[in-house]
Amino acid sequence: MLSALWRYRYFVMASIVGELRGRFARSRLGLLWSILHPLAQAAIFALVLAEVLGAKLGGIDDKAAYPMYLLAGMAAWTLFSEIVSRSMTVFIEYSATLKKIAFPRICLPVIVWGSALVNHALLLVAIAVVFLFLGKVPGAAWLALPLGILLISVFAFGLGMLLGVFNVFVRDIGQAVGVVLQLWFWLTPIVYPVSVVPDHLRWVINLNPMVPLVEIYHEAMVFDRWPDLAPLVVPVILSAVLLVLSFMVFKRASPELVDAL
Repeated sequence: MLSALWRYRYFVMASIVGELRGRFARSRLGLLWSILHPLAQAAIFALVLAEVLGAKLGGIDDKAAYPMYLLAGMAAWTLFSEIVSRSMTVFIEYSATLKKIAFPRICLPVIVWGSALVNHALLLVAIAVVFLFLGKVPGAAWLALPLGILLISVFAFGLGMLLGVFNVFVRDIGQAVGVVLQLWFWLTPIVYPVSVVPDHLRWVINLNPMVPLVEIYHEAMVFDRWPDLAPLVVPVILSAVLLVLSFMVFKRASPELVDAL
């Protein structure tokens, strides 16, 4: 499968460009919509929680700290949720193409992965501009973001491709994952800091593999600190296991994939 991906690398790159263009065809703003949606969601949270409810970020006496914390967490979560959601439905979306054109099927989730990374890069640029507007100059710790991007995208890709294969055969998975992602979002410290979680619920945070991954963004973008590598051991191992397992399941189910569609 890896050698097939290398042989079809130009097809994958062209498909990523084509998908990004086709997604916003006849739209005047184009790719800007992929940036505006998470920015708008973070702005709504900041308005309701920070301005209306008076939420603040502990340890920083800055009114803009909480909106920046939200933007950083939303950036990390948007990358994760986009890859998982799109990978889960990509085989169903491209069922007609799979039946008509012969190409390595593994290309489809990789195309989703690539387009999500492009969207994420544009989102980070937009967030950097917002930070400058809020008076926060991106520091050297932002150089740790590629580590967060790599770990989150690998984790999401392995999970998404695994769910995508299962979703072809059992369509209820797609409906269930949508609900799980909503619960997962609120169980991850994105709109609240870890410090406000009660002690009797800390075990939920400790079992959540997305927590240390999101904290890479918080530490680098908000606090200008390099992330602690120790908490990343479990997410790294889990990401590697999911990636290998997803390739194994995909290889086993690939002959029956088109027939099930």
